[in-house]
Amino acid sequence: MTRVAVTSRSFSRHPVMRAELLDRYPDVTFNDSGSSLAGQALIDFLGGHEKAITALEVIDETLLAALPELKVIGKYGVGLDMLDLRAMQRHGVKLGWTGGVNKRSVSELVISCAIALLRHVPAANEEVKNGTFRQHLGRQLSGRTVGIVGCGHIGKDLVPLLKAFGCDVLAHDILDFPAFYAEHGVRPVALEALLRDAEIVTLHLPLDNSTRGMINAERLDLMRPDAVLINMARGGLVDEAALKQRLLDGRLAAAGFDVFSPEPPEDRELLNLPNMLAIPHIGGSSEEAVLAMGRAAIAGLDEAREAMSYLPAGDQT
Repeated sequence: MTRVAVTSRSFSRHPVMRAELLDRYPDVTFNDSGSSLAGQALIDFLGGHEKAITALEVIDETLLAALPELKVIGKYGVGLDMLDLRAMQRHGVKLGWTGGVNKRSVSELVISCAIALLRHVPAANEEVKNGTFRQHLGRQLSGRTVGIVGCGHIGKDLVPLLKAFGCDVLAHDILDFPAFYAEHGVRPVALEALLRDAEIVTLHLPLDNSTRGMINAERLDLMRPDAVLINMARGGLVDEAALKQRLLDGRLAAAGFDVFSPEPPEDRELLNLPNMLAIPHIGGSSEEAVLAMGRAAIAGLDEAREAMSYLPAGDQT
């Protein structure tokens, strides 16, 4: 009988996902201790299992070398940055993963964050709780110019939602999607042009060597002083120290971050700024998205394929 390990704490606590996995695989070890697994503790937990469902745990060469019996990983969640796909390929470990299953959850949070910051909702809420009752003059999302950096699953899902508000949508991606852009009236532009022109910039990129720190001090200085920067993708894309300085001195109107480097975030001064909306990595945490990600991970245990096949065609060497 195939043994399956589930490292994810949230998957292990979810009654529907537990039941559906046990219906398919009766011998499952769940992470019922609620511990965050890493290093030797993660190796010990996965030992003796042929298949595993993982989430934010790092799967690398050291771990795989210690687990020769592990043959399949079903990925719970949409990011692959925690997985060394080349190491998985070397050790013959296949991957089951479905991209974009939480896209609407993230897209809706982007919209809510944009509206909240444009209308000064976080600052106004804090003032009311502290005894100050005054009006804030904000701006509507309707008719704004929005720049989407990274037009993958989430970026594409966000476009029609923004178009419903009459937004002018700019997009930047290393890939070109001419048919999609033409269908939805999106203007593809260079990153620098997007940062200069957009009133709202929203990031939807993976974190890798090409994107780490890409929104640095120089690129932040390209942005309009009335612009809002939203990061619902990955911590590490933005220079957070440079961001803080520009929020403090008025060179940037506001920022909304669901992700940080590190997590949890440590810069209390940044988090406490009235024009900084900080939330705890909940972009994909709607009830609907969580269940969709869980079911995709379960299906991935049976539908896994070569790990390298998930890399862009030019990187599969």
